[in-house]
Amino acid sequence: MANQAKRAEAILLLQQMQRTLTDAGEDRYPRRSDFPQEQAAAIKAQLGPWPRALEAAGLKPERTDTRHRKTMKKRLQTKAENHGDAENAPTTENGGNES
Repeated sequence: MANQAKRAEAILLLQQMQRTLTDAGEDRYPRRSDFPQEQAAAIKAQLGPWPRALEAAGLKPERTDTRHRKTMKKRLQTKAENHGDAENAPTTENGGNES
């Protein structure tokens, strides 16, 4: 229960900072430097890396796996080319897996 309370507090701190920035006319996400070092560390401890913390607080849209799919597609194409099977290399956006 204490962990959930700390997580909720970290989310609240980020949301409050976002409101403060918006009220001040700043159009950006909260930065670690907007918080005292101890608060920034506590937020990261509860919510993970800063971008994931902003996502958890609902301030930033969650990342998609587009980058991962592009990386996998490139790896599969390279592997096929290295094994002389370039014509069978995946060419779809999601690395050959239709979903």
